[in-house]
Amino acid sequence: MGRGNLDLNVVQEILNKTKEEVENMHPVNILLAGKTGVGKSTLINNVFRERMAETGIGKPVTKHLRRIAKEGMPIVLYDTRGLELGHPIQTEVKQEIIEAIKKSQKEGSDKAIHLVYYCINAHSSRIEESEIAFMEELSGLLPVLVVLTQSIGQPANELKKYIENLNLPIAGVLNVMAEPYAVTDELALPQSGLKELIERTFALLPEETKEAFNNAQQVDIARKAKASRSWATKYIVTTFGIGFTPIPFSDATVLVPMQIGMLAHITAIFGISMDKATITSVIGAVGGTGGATYLGRYIVSNLLKLIPGAGTIVGGVISGATAAVLTTALAMSYIEVLTVVAKGEKDGKYPDLSNIETLMREKMQERLKMGTKDQDVKEVLDNLKKSSPLKKWLKK
Repeated sequence: MGRGNLDLNVVQEILNKTKEEVENMHPVNILLAGKTGVGKSTLINNVFRERMAETGIGKPVTKHLRRIAKEGMPIVLYDTRGLELGHPIQTEVKQEIIEAIKKSQKEGSDKAIHLVYYCINAHSSRIEESEIAFMEELSGLLPVLVVLTQSIGQPANELKKYIENLNLPIAGVLNVMAEPYAVTDELALPQSGLKELIERTFALLPEETKEAFNNAQQVDIARKAKASRSWATKYIVTTFGIGFTPIPFSDATVLVPMQIGMLAHITAIFGISMDKATITSVIGAVGGTGGATYLGRYIVSNLLKLIPGAGTIVGGVISGATAAVLTTALAMSYIEVLTVVAKGEKDGKYPDLSNIETLMREKMQERLKMGTKDQDVKEVLDNLKKSSPLKKWLKK
């Protein structure tokens, strides 16, 4: 598939708008408490994309509190250190943490720490009285999730049950195995508990921060895809319903701003590291061979023939139903491709660009051939029919 004629301004605009979408997300801020060596870095690297504990920039907030952030990720992590030291130092560390939380809450919603992951190594099979008291104190300020790291076997389950029976004012106790654990050269225990951690976190976070957390987490790719499908369907309906009318074929480029904005928002939801080469491959699968300056005109002129019953419209008018089929197919195909890319990134196996291009082309053709039989298109059209200004011209 030649991409030499693809307008790279379209690609760059998608990248620019994706960056804007991420920057506009309400950031989520999470505190990681626990002794050094309990596995906080391992947890971070497996919950959040791009191995944040290794590649993020860490800056000291206080003597025993470090702020971890990374450009392009709408999340800030605060990592505690020193809780494993002697009693006098522990008292100092705890006071620093409490003061940092209170200070953040006074600095506004963007700076406020929203949640605590209190990490305890499940191998220890015990919890100190000082930790119990500290968790109670933290719970008076924020939701606290106790994460039992390296949870293996019955001892981990018993520690979980013991902490639960203390009836502390915490939000929950979770057994987590952040990375596979090698038992022998041939046998390894798989990751576990991460998806439950994600679910509990979503339930506890303020609504305005959930989009940012979904962007940053890499555990539940299906959640990213579901959010993208829901958003894309509502977006198409709203955009068409507000003022989208049948358009002449010659003016098919009016689809472009909507399509670019839609693809950018979907990319932002997934939070994957889409560079220019990857975007070019994906968009090239749709509009790379027609010498098209605009994506919208290319889709209409080259892919419309795949929609059963649409016929040829050269010199004619694009109906709302046709536009809905085209735009929905583009959105849903793009989401399927990004799902594959996101899973590859999570496993450290970034897909080959030629495979991405082929997959995008196949998914688009598959959905366009289904036309109005596509379940996602049906949902869009059913919602559009409820908009009275569109009833006169929208075809089933």
